[in-house]
Amino acid sequence: MSASNFKTENNTYRKLIGNGLTYRIPRFQRDYSWTDEEWEYLWSDILESVRDGGETAHYMGYLVLQSQDEKTFDVIDGQQRLTTLSLIVLAVLKNLQRLIEDKKNSDDNQRRLDQIRQTYIGYLDPVTLITRSKLSLNRNNDNYYQTHLVSLGHLPQRGLRASEHSLRKAFEWYDRRVKDYSKKENGEEGIALASLLETMSDRLFFTVISVTDELNAYKVFETLNARGVRLSSTNLLKNYLFSVLSKNANNVEEMQSLENRWESMVSKLGAESFPDFLRIHWISRKSFVRQSELFKIIRSKIIDRSGVLDLLRSMEEDMDTYLALTNPEASHWAPQWRAWAQQLRMFRVRQPFSILFAAHRKLNDDDFATVLRACVMISFRYNVIGSFPTHEQEKIYSNTAQKLNTHDSYNASQVLESLQTIYPKDDTFKISFTDKIIRTTDARNNRVVRYILCELERQDSNNAYDFENAILNIEHILPQNPSSGWESFSDEEAHALVYRIGNMTMLEKKPNRDLGNTSYDQKRPVLRESNFGLTQKLAEENTDWTPERVSARQKKLADIASSIWRISQLS
Repeated sequence: MSASNFKTENNTYRKLIGNGLTYRIPRFQRDYSWTDEEWEYLWSDILESVRDGGETAHYMGYLVLQSQDEKTFDVIDGQQRLTTLSLIVLAVLKNLQRLIEDKKNSDDNQRRLDQIRQTYIGYLDPVTLITRSKLSLNRNNDNYYQTHLVSLGHLPQRGLRASEHSLRKAFEWYDRRVKDYSKKENGEEGIALASLLETMSDRLFFTVISVTDELNAYKVFETLNARGVRLSSTNLLKNYLFSVLSKNANNVEEMQSLENRWESMVSKLGAESFPDFLRIHWISRKSFVRQSELFKIIRSKIIDRSGVLDLLRSMEEDMDTYLALTNPEASHWAPQWRAWAQQLRMFRVRQPFSILFAAHRKLNDDDFATVLRACVMISFRYNVIGSFPTHEQEKIYSNTAQKLNTHDSYNASQVLESLQTIYPKDDTFKISFTDKIIRTTDARNNRVVRYILCELERQDSNNAYDFENAILNIEHILPQNPSSGWESFSDEEAHALVYRIGNMTMLEKKPNRDLGNTSYDQKRPVLRESNFGLTQKLAEENTDWTPERVSARQKKLADIASSIWRISQLS
């Protein structure tokens, strides 16, 4: 993104809106949706900024704007805030209008009304002599906004969209607050109204990011999202796709139906998850692409109505698979499928999603189960234990997904063969497992270790335990905070070995709590009495606990692990 296509600056609301510039909310951008919670929050901020001794500046967040001529700007992000501020301005104008109608300092208040309207709502074009609105809303809201709100006329309440009702309610809510404010201020009400608006417009400021096209806007979204700023590239994509549809579609009902389908998907997936879902969907069917290049690729490939409709249909087809993988508890999958999906989520592994999308579409239930289990085994060996690089791994999953799409005869066995390069063989896996350190101070890591230890127990002693059971704890034989009795470990060895898998075992909650940081001699009799076979075996086989014992035990556990997390066809 070159500097010529990108500009950022801080602007007050006055500088942003109080000039000859105009702002348009794209036709297919989200409808107005703020409620009294957001209205109250903004109003409180405004009152704090305008009171004597209040904050001299109040930050309103980012605005992302797109323009070719720096005169007319499309509001890519920030439309809810800009629309609401315009409603506050209109509420001030409505109160001035009432003062004029009531013959209260009519001449001065009329001049105030005209000046405020020209500055903040619309201005007279010196060429055409036509009043131009500074803000235009989307296709569902602009008619109501211009016809009823900007005109300060009668506000109809029937036959409206939900978003139009929200616009009316917001205006009426601020109308009452502005009226109460003007009456509480000492002096003439018209002056109080004008002062409120002028002070507010000088003290509210935005970080304004201006770009020249949608691609640069998308890159801005990706950058800001990476920095923790909650912006959604979902609306940007929607604007593009529906603008393609609208070129050759005059059927309002059909467009509304398609938009309802889109909004249903966004609602079920969540706006923040939607870009992730879309990328996985794309690389499971088309080609591998990085998130930062996704919008560019879609814009280059989806260029006509049939392309958009195909994309919508295929997204709907894959949506339930994504939801089942990210929220397995709420899915209708079989219990074993849900358990495997829960393990992938616990591992924080998403690279296999593309092949799982394709497998769920193309394979029968038995073959899909085979692929899903294989993804869990690979993820444990490659990602959790091996911590190997994931970029090439994700490409292999994506390429395999596309093979599955294009070859009707492709089956689970062929899928597994395609994944063999990312399946660490036993020797590699055992080495990685033998050296593995997992810090259990992290909640996710704690769950992973409990899972590993319970699976090892099941394999070695045939005892089945639910690793999520609250009565079970991880016992660190060498304590996390060792005191007396652990002189056989140097400080460096203690630091290096305390979170080794070989130093950890499962123990019931009460004895684990009672043992605390005691010496191994004190722990050993308690470990012998545990119901866990591996814990008993540890105490029986080790008369003392030393760095050598930790390493030896972890090596034995690696042998057991290689028989649990295993794909027979690839081993």
